[in-house]
Amino acid sequence: MTISQRARNLVPSATLAISNKARELKAAGIDVISFGSGEPDFDTPEHIKEAAVQALREGFTKYTANSGINELKDAVVAKLKRDNGLTYARNQVLISCGGKHSLYNVFQALLDPGDEVIIPAPYWVSFPEQVKLCGAVPVFAPTAEAQGFRVNRSLVEPKVTPRTKILLLNSPSNPTGAALTRDELQGLAALAVERGLWILADETYESLVYDGYQHVSIATLGDAVYARTILVNSMSKAYAMTGWRIGYTAGAKEIIAAMDGLQSQMTSNPTSIAQRGAVAALIGSQEPTARMREEFARRRRSIVDRLNAMPGVSCLNPEGAFYVFPNVSKLYGKQHAGKPIATSTEFSAFLLDAARIAVVPGVEFGNDAHIRISYATSMANIEKGMDRMAEAVATLR
Repeated sequence: MTISQRARNLVPSATLAISNKARELKAAGIDVISFGSGEPDFDTPEHIKEAAVQALREGFTKYTANSGINELKDAVVAKLKRDNGLTYARNQVLISCGGKHSLYNVFQALLDPGDEVIIPAPYWVSFPEQVKLCGAVPVFAPTAEAQGFRVNRSLVEPKVTPRTKILLLNSPSNPTGAALTRDELQGLAALAVERGLWILADETYESLVYDGYQHVSIATLGDAVYARTILVNSMSKAYAMTGWRIGYTAGAKEIIAAMDGLQSQMTSNPTSIAQRGAVAALIGSQEPTARMREEFARRRRSIVDRLNAMPGVSCLNPEGAFYVFPNVSKLYGKQHAGKPIATSTEFSAFLLDAARIAVVPGVEFGNDAHIRISYATSMANIEKGMDRMAEAVATLR
């Protein structure tokens, strides 16, 4: 059997692999605490579920327009105006099967083989893989822990070449939780306009920010920036709708039309009833999201304090999302059960073996000194998991 080169070159999602491994161990009766999944542990708010139930009762179960129902496009337009101060028309919005699908549509619509996409590192695991699936080249712009994993013009500009097509920004970031300031965004926006780059802004975690941080959408920084920006967002994180698979893109109508055409051949429309639920999420009460944000903030404070209290571990306090990205490299060179630990993969395997907690190795995000821990789980799990991790780390020699 001959498998395509693109399929053979694909690196599987580490986060999904870790989550699946944790599920397998739990199914075998082993008490594993998973810190791997980027999935809120909250239930989808009731008014969203009721909207989907009503859609079922009404028989709203047929194909919709390929690009999404007008009611949901209008809700996205209203959200972007309300929350971001941005004005879009229906023909500038595409509804897709989740944020990941939205991103892939953008790459497929814009990239030709050999084109380059600048991706700040650490990065979400799917960014470079999706770029490579288009025959394009991911070019990494490493950020430094000492600067809070923040990206700015001085880091990106040396990476720009005649082949650069897209500058990808993810703020707040998965995996670091770093969120960019207006000044940082202005510098990046000016660079993109000067060099004729598209800006792909993944704003999935914009609602989950802490300590008074105010999210700024880069598309608000002038008409020239707006024209070159493609916004991607998702219902999954802010509304605890991961399984509903609804994401959306806003940008130039020509790009949206191209993405619409591609989507028509790949998936057709997103699920009809999920779209009705998404309408309720965007135009209904935002109080459930506010409550989730408050709880995430409480968990963040706890987990950062616990990690920084462990010898050999240090952890920045993230501005957004629901991940921490602790540095565990000072523990490299130590041994567990006679086996040396020298990488984030080996450290993660040690935690699963010795502490029965599942984390994601930082190398999967482009930084081998760290691990990613999701605090999208209960405070009880966080406390138990941090107890286990502290005890396990103390055994290293």
